Amino acid sequence: MNSIMSWIKKARLLIAPSLPQCLFCGKRGRPSSGLPGICVSCHTGIPWIRCPRCQTCGRHVGCPDCSRSREPVPIRCNRSAVAYTSEMRELLGQYKYRGNERLAPILGLMLDKAYTILQQEQSEQQIATLQSNSSRRPFSAAKPNYSLIHPALWQADLLVPVPVSSARLAERGFNQAEQLADVLSLRRGIPQLPLLIRTRHTGKQSFKSRSERLADMKQVFAGNTEQKLLQRLGGHLESIAARLQNRPLQIIIIDDIYTTGSTMRACAEALHRLIGDLGYAAEIYSLTWARS
Repeated sequence: MNSIMSWIKKARLLIAPSLPQCLFCGKRGRPSSGLPGICVSCHTGIPWIRCPRCQTCGRHVGCPDCSRSREPVPIRCNRSAVAYTSEMRELLGQYKYRGNERLAPILGLMLDKAYTILQQEQSEQQIATLQSNSSRRPFSAAKPNYSLIHPALWQADLLVPVPVSSARLAERGFNQAEQLADVLSLRRGIPQLPLLIRTRHTGKQSFKSRSERLADMKQVFAGNTEQKLLQRLGGHLESIAARLQNRPLQIIIIDDIYTTGSTMRACAEALHRLIGDLGYAAEIYSLTWARS
């Protein structure tokens, strides 16, 4: 009897479709409906940052850096998709250092979760501002402007990936920030432009202190003044000129991980200079896949 049951079990396994292999853990398991390519177990274990405690850098725990710093910050805020746990560190290592580029679309979808949070926050701020402004206006019996009562969702104007040095590009074969920005650009319909260049190569930042990182990243980035790129940027600015009459250009810098914010600070300062030289004001945000 046992041999018959064993035979039936083996036959069922042969007939039944095999479960897909998870891109995260490498095991076969029931696929997640939310993130294609990974199993339900791995999806359940993702340490999402849904309610950041620090409204400036998006950290999920208390942030002494932002609370004690009195220096002006060139970005409005940062939002990150996940906390940089040991599991997420291993996952990023597979992609960034071991060349598993199959992970790029999934990490990009995860980054899109951070964009959703940023979009919701900025939309709520827009509504609050409109309500505050309308309450100060004198009463009018004219037909109400429903676009002020129900404004469209906030949407960024441009995505700008953090550039890597030529040495890093040769070593890895790709720019992880650019690949993540590609996914977000396709999903949200926001143009991605490489408006930044790296002026010099820097050593790995992971073993440096916060002060060393801040000092090391000064003047590392500059605006990309390549003529063809500036023409593309000019064409985009013309296409959204009506929107920019009442507000600055809204730019999101994209990177894989936010640690001290030194990279984002340096990138934002270079972007402010570039956009200012073109006669526009910029409002700069940042999105990263992980927050340490």
